[in-house]
Amino acid sequence: MAGVTQTAEAPPAVASPARTPASAPPRPRPRVVLAGTALSTLALLTLVALGTAVHHPLLIPPLAASMALVAGAPDLPLSQPRSVVVGQLLSALTGFAVLAVAGPGLWSAAVAGGLALGAMMLARTPHSPAAATAVIVALQDPPFWTFTGLLALACAVLVATGVLGGRLTGRRYPVYW
Repeated sequence: MAGVTQTAEAPPAVASPARTPASAPPRPRPRVVLAGTALSTLALLTLVALGTAVHHPLLIPPLAASMALVAGAPDLPLSQPRSVVVGQLLSALTGFAVLAVAGPGLWSAAVAGGLALGAMMLARTPHSPAAATAVIVALQDPPFWTFTGLLALACAVLVATGVLGGRLTGRRYPVYW
């Protein structure tokens, strides 16, 4: 039949559980919300107090995001101590490496943030807030030893607060080291 195009009949649409939109997670119990909020606030206030004592800011935005992960989602790989500590430090080192090659600036910050993700993936220490630490380093060019030492101290405070919170609330943290 010239000029007639045949099309195969499409199979009927079947609803697949994998294709249905996911619903939001259940609302956490009030006790879990209160504990996570209190722990996060305690850790961040501790960073402010320590920063005040040593006359250097310890509270930087990526650390607030790190604490939100530790307190709010303690079972995620991103929240585990090795990811928090190594991810943050590795990202800072990435930022300093980019600074050494390209100097401070927006272009350097963009490269540092991207490279930090790759470094964390290779080290198996995924921690998304840490990419922002690399950006901060590449933008602000802080003193190497001061920044990395204080960052390590701040990460230790966050992890210790997470461990304390896990013990107080019965939530498991860390899941692994």
